[in-house]
Amino acid sequence: MAHSLSAKKRVRQNTKRKVINRSRKGRIKTQIKHFETALSSDDVKAASEQYGLIVKKLDKTAATSTMHKKTAARKKSRLAKRLNALKTKVG
Repeated sequence: MAHSLSAKKRVRQNTKRKVINRSRKGRIKTQIKHFETALSSDDVKAASEQYGLIVKKLDKTAATSTMHKKTAARKKSRLAKRLNALKTKVG
């Protein structure tokens, strides 16, 4: 248990940040699930729309240091690869 005032304040701040960070990451995971359902249904238009939304959320999350910039870039790249594979498959 924290004893000093500054340590108690850090505990309060950390719990607030934890809630905010978890909600941001949860929103990204939910958006990725929507993207994956669009991919599985072979709907290029819906998948492209979902990809745009994911990119926007990933960039915002990376800008707030909830997620590292390179982690967000890696996720975007992998999702783009899957989208492009669907586009070539459907033709």
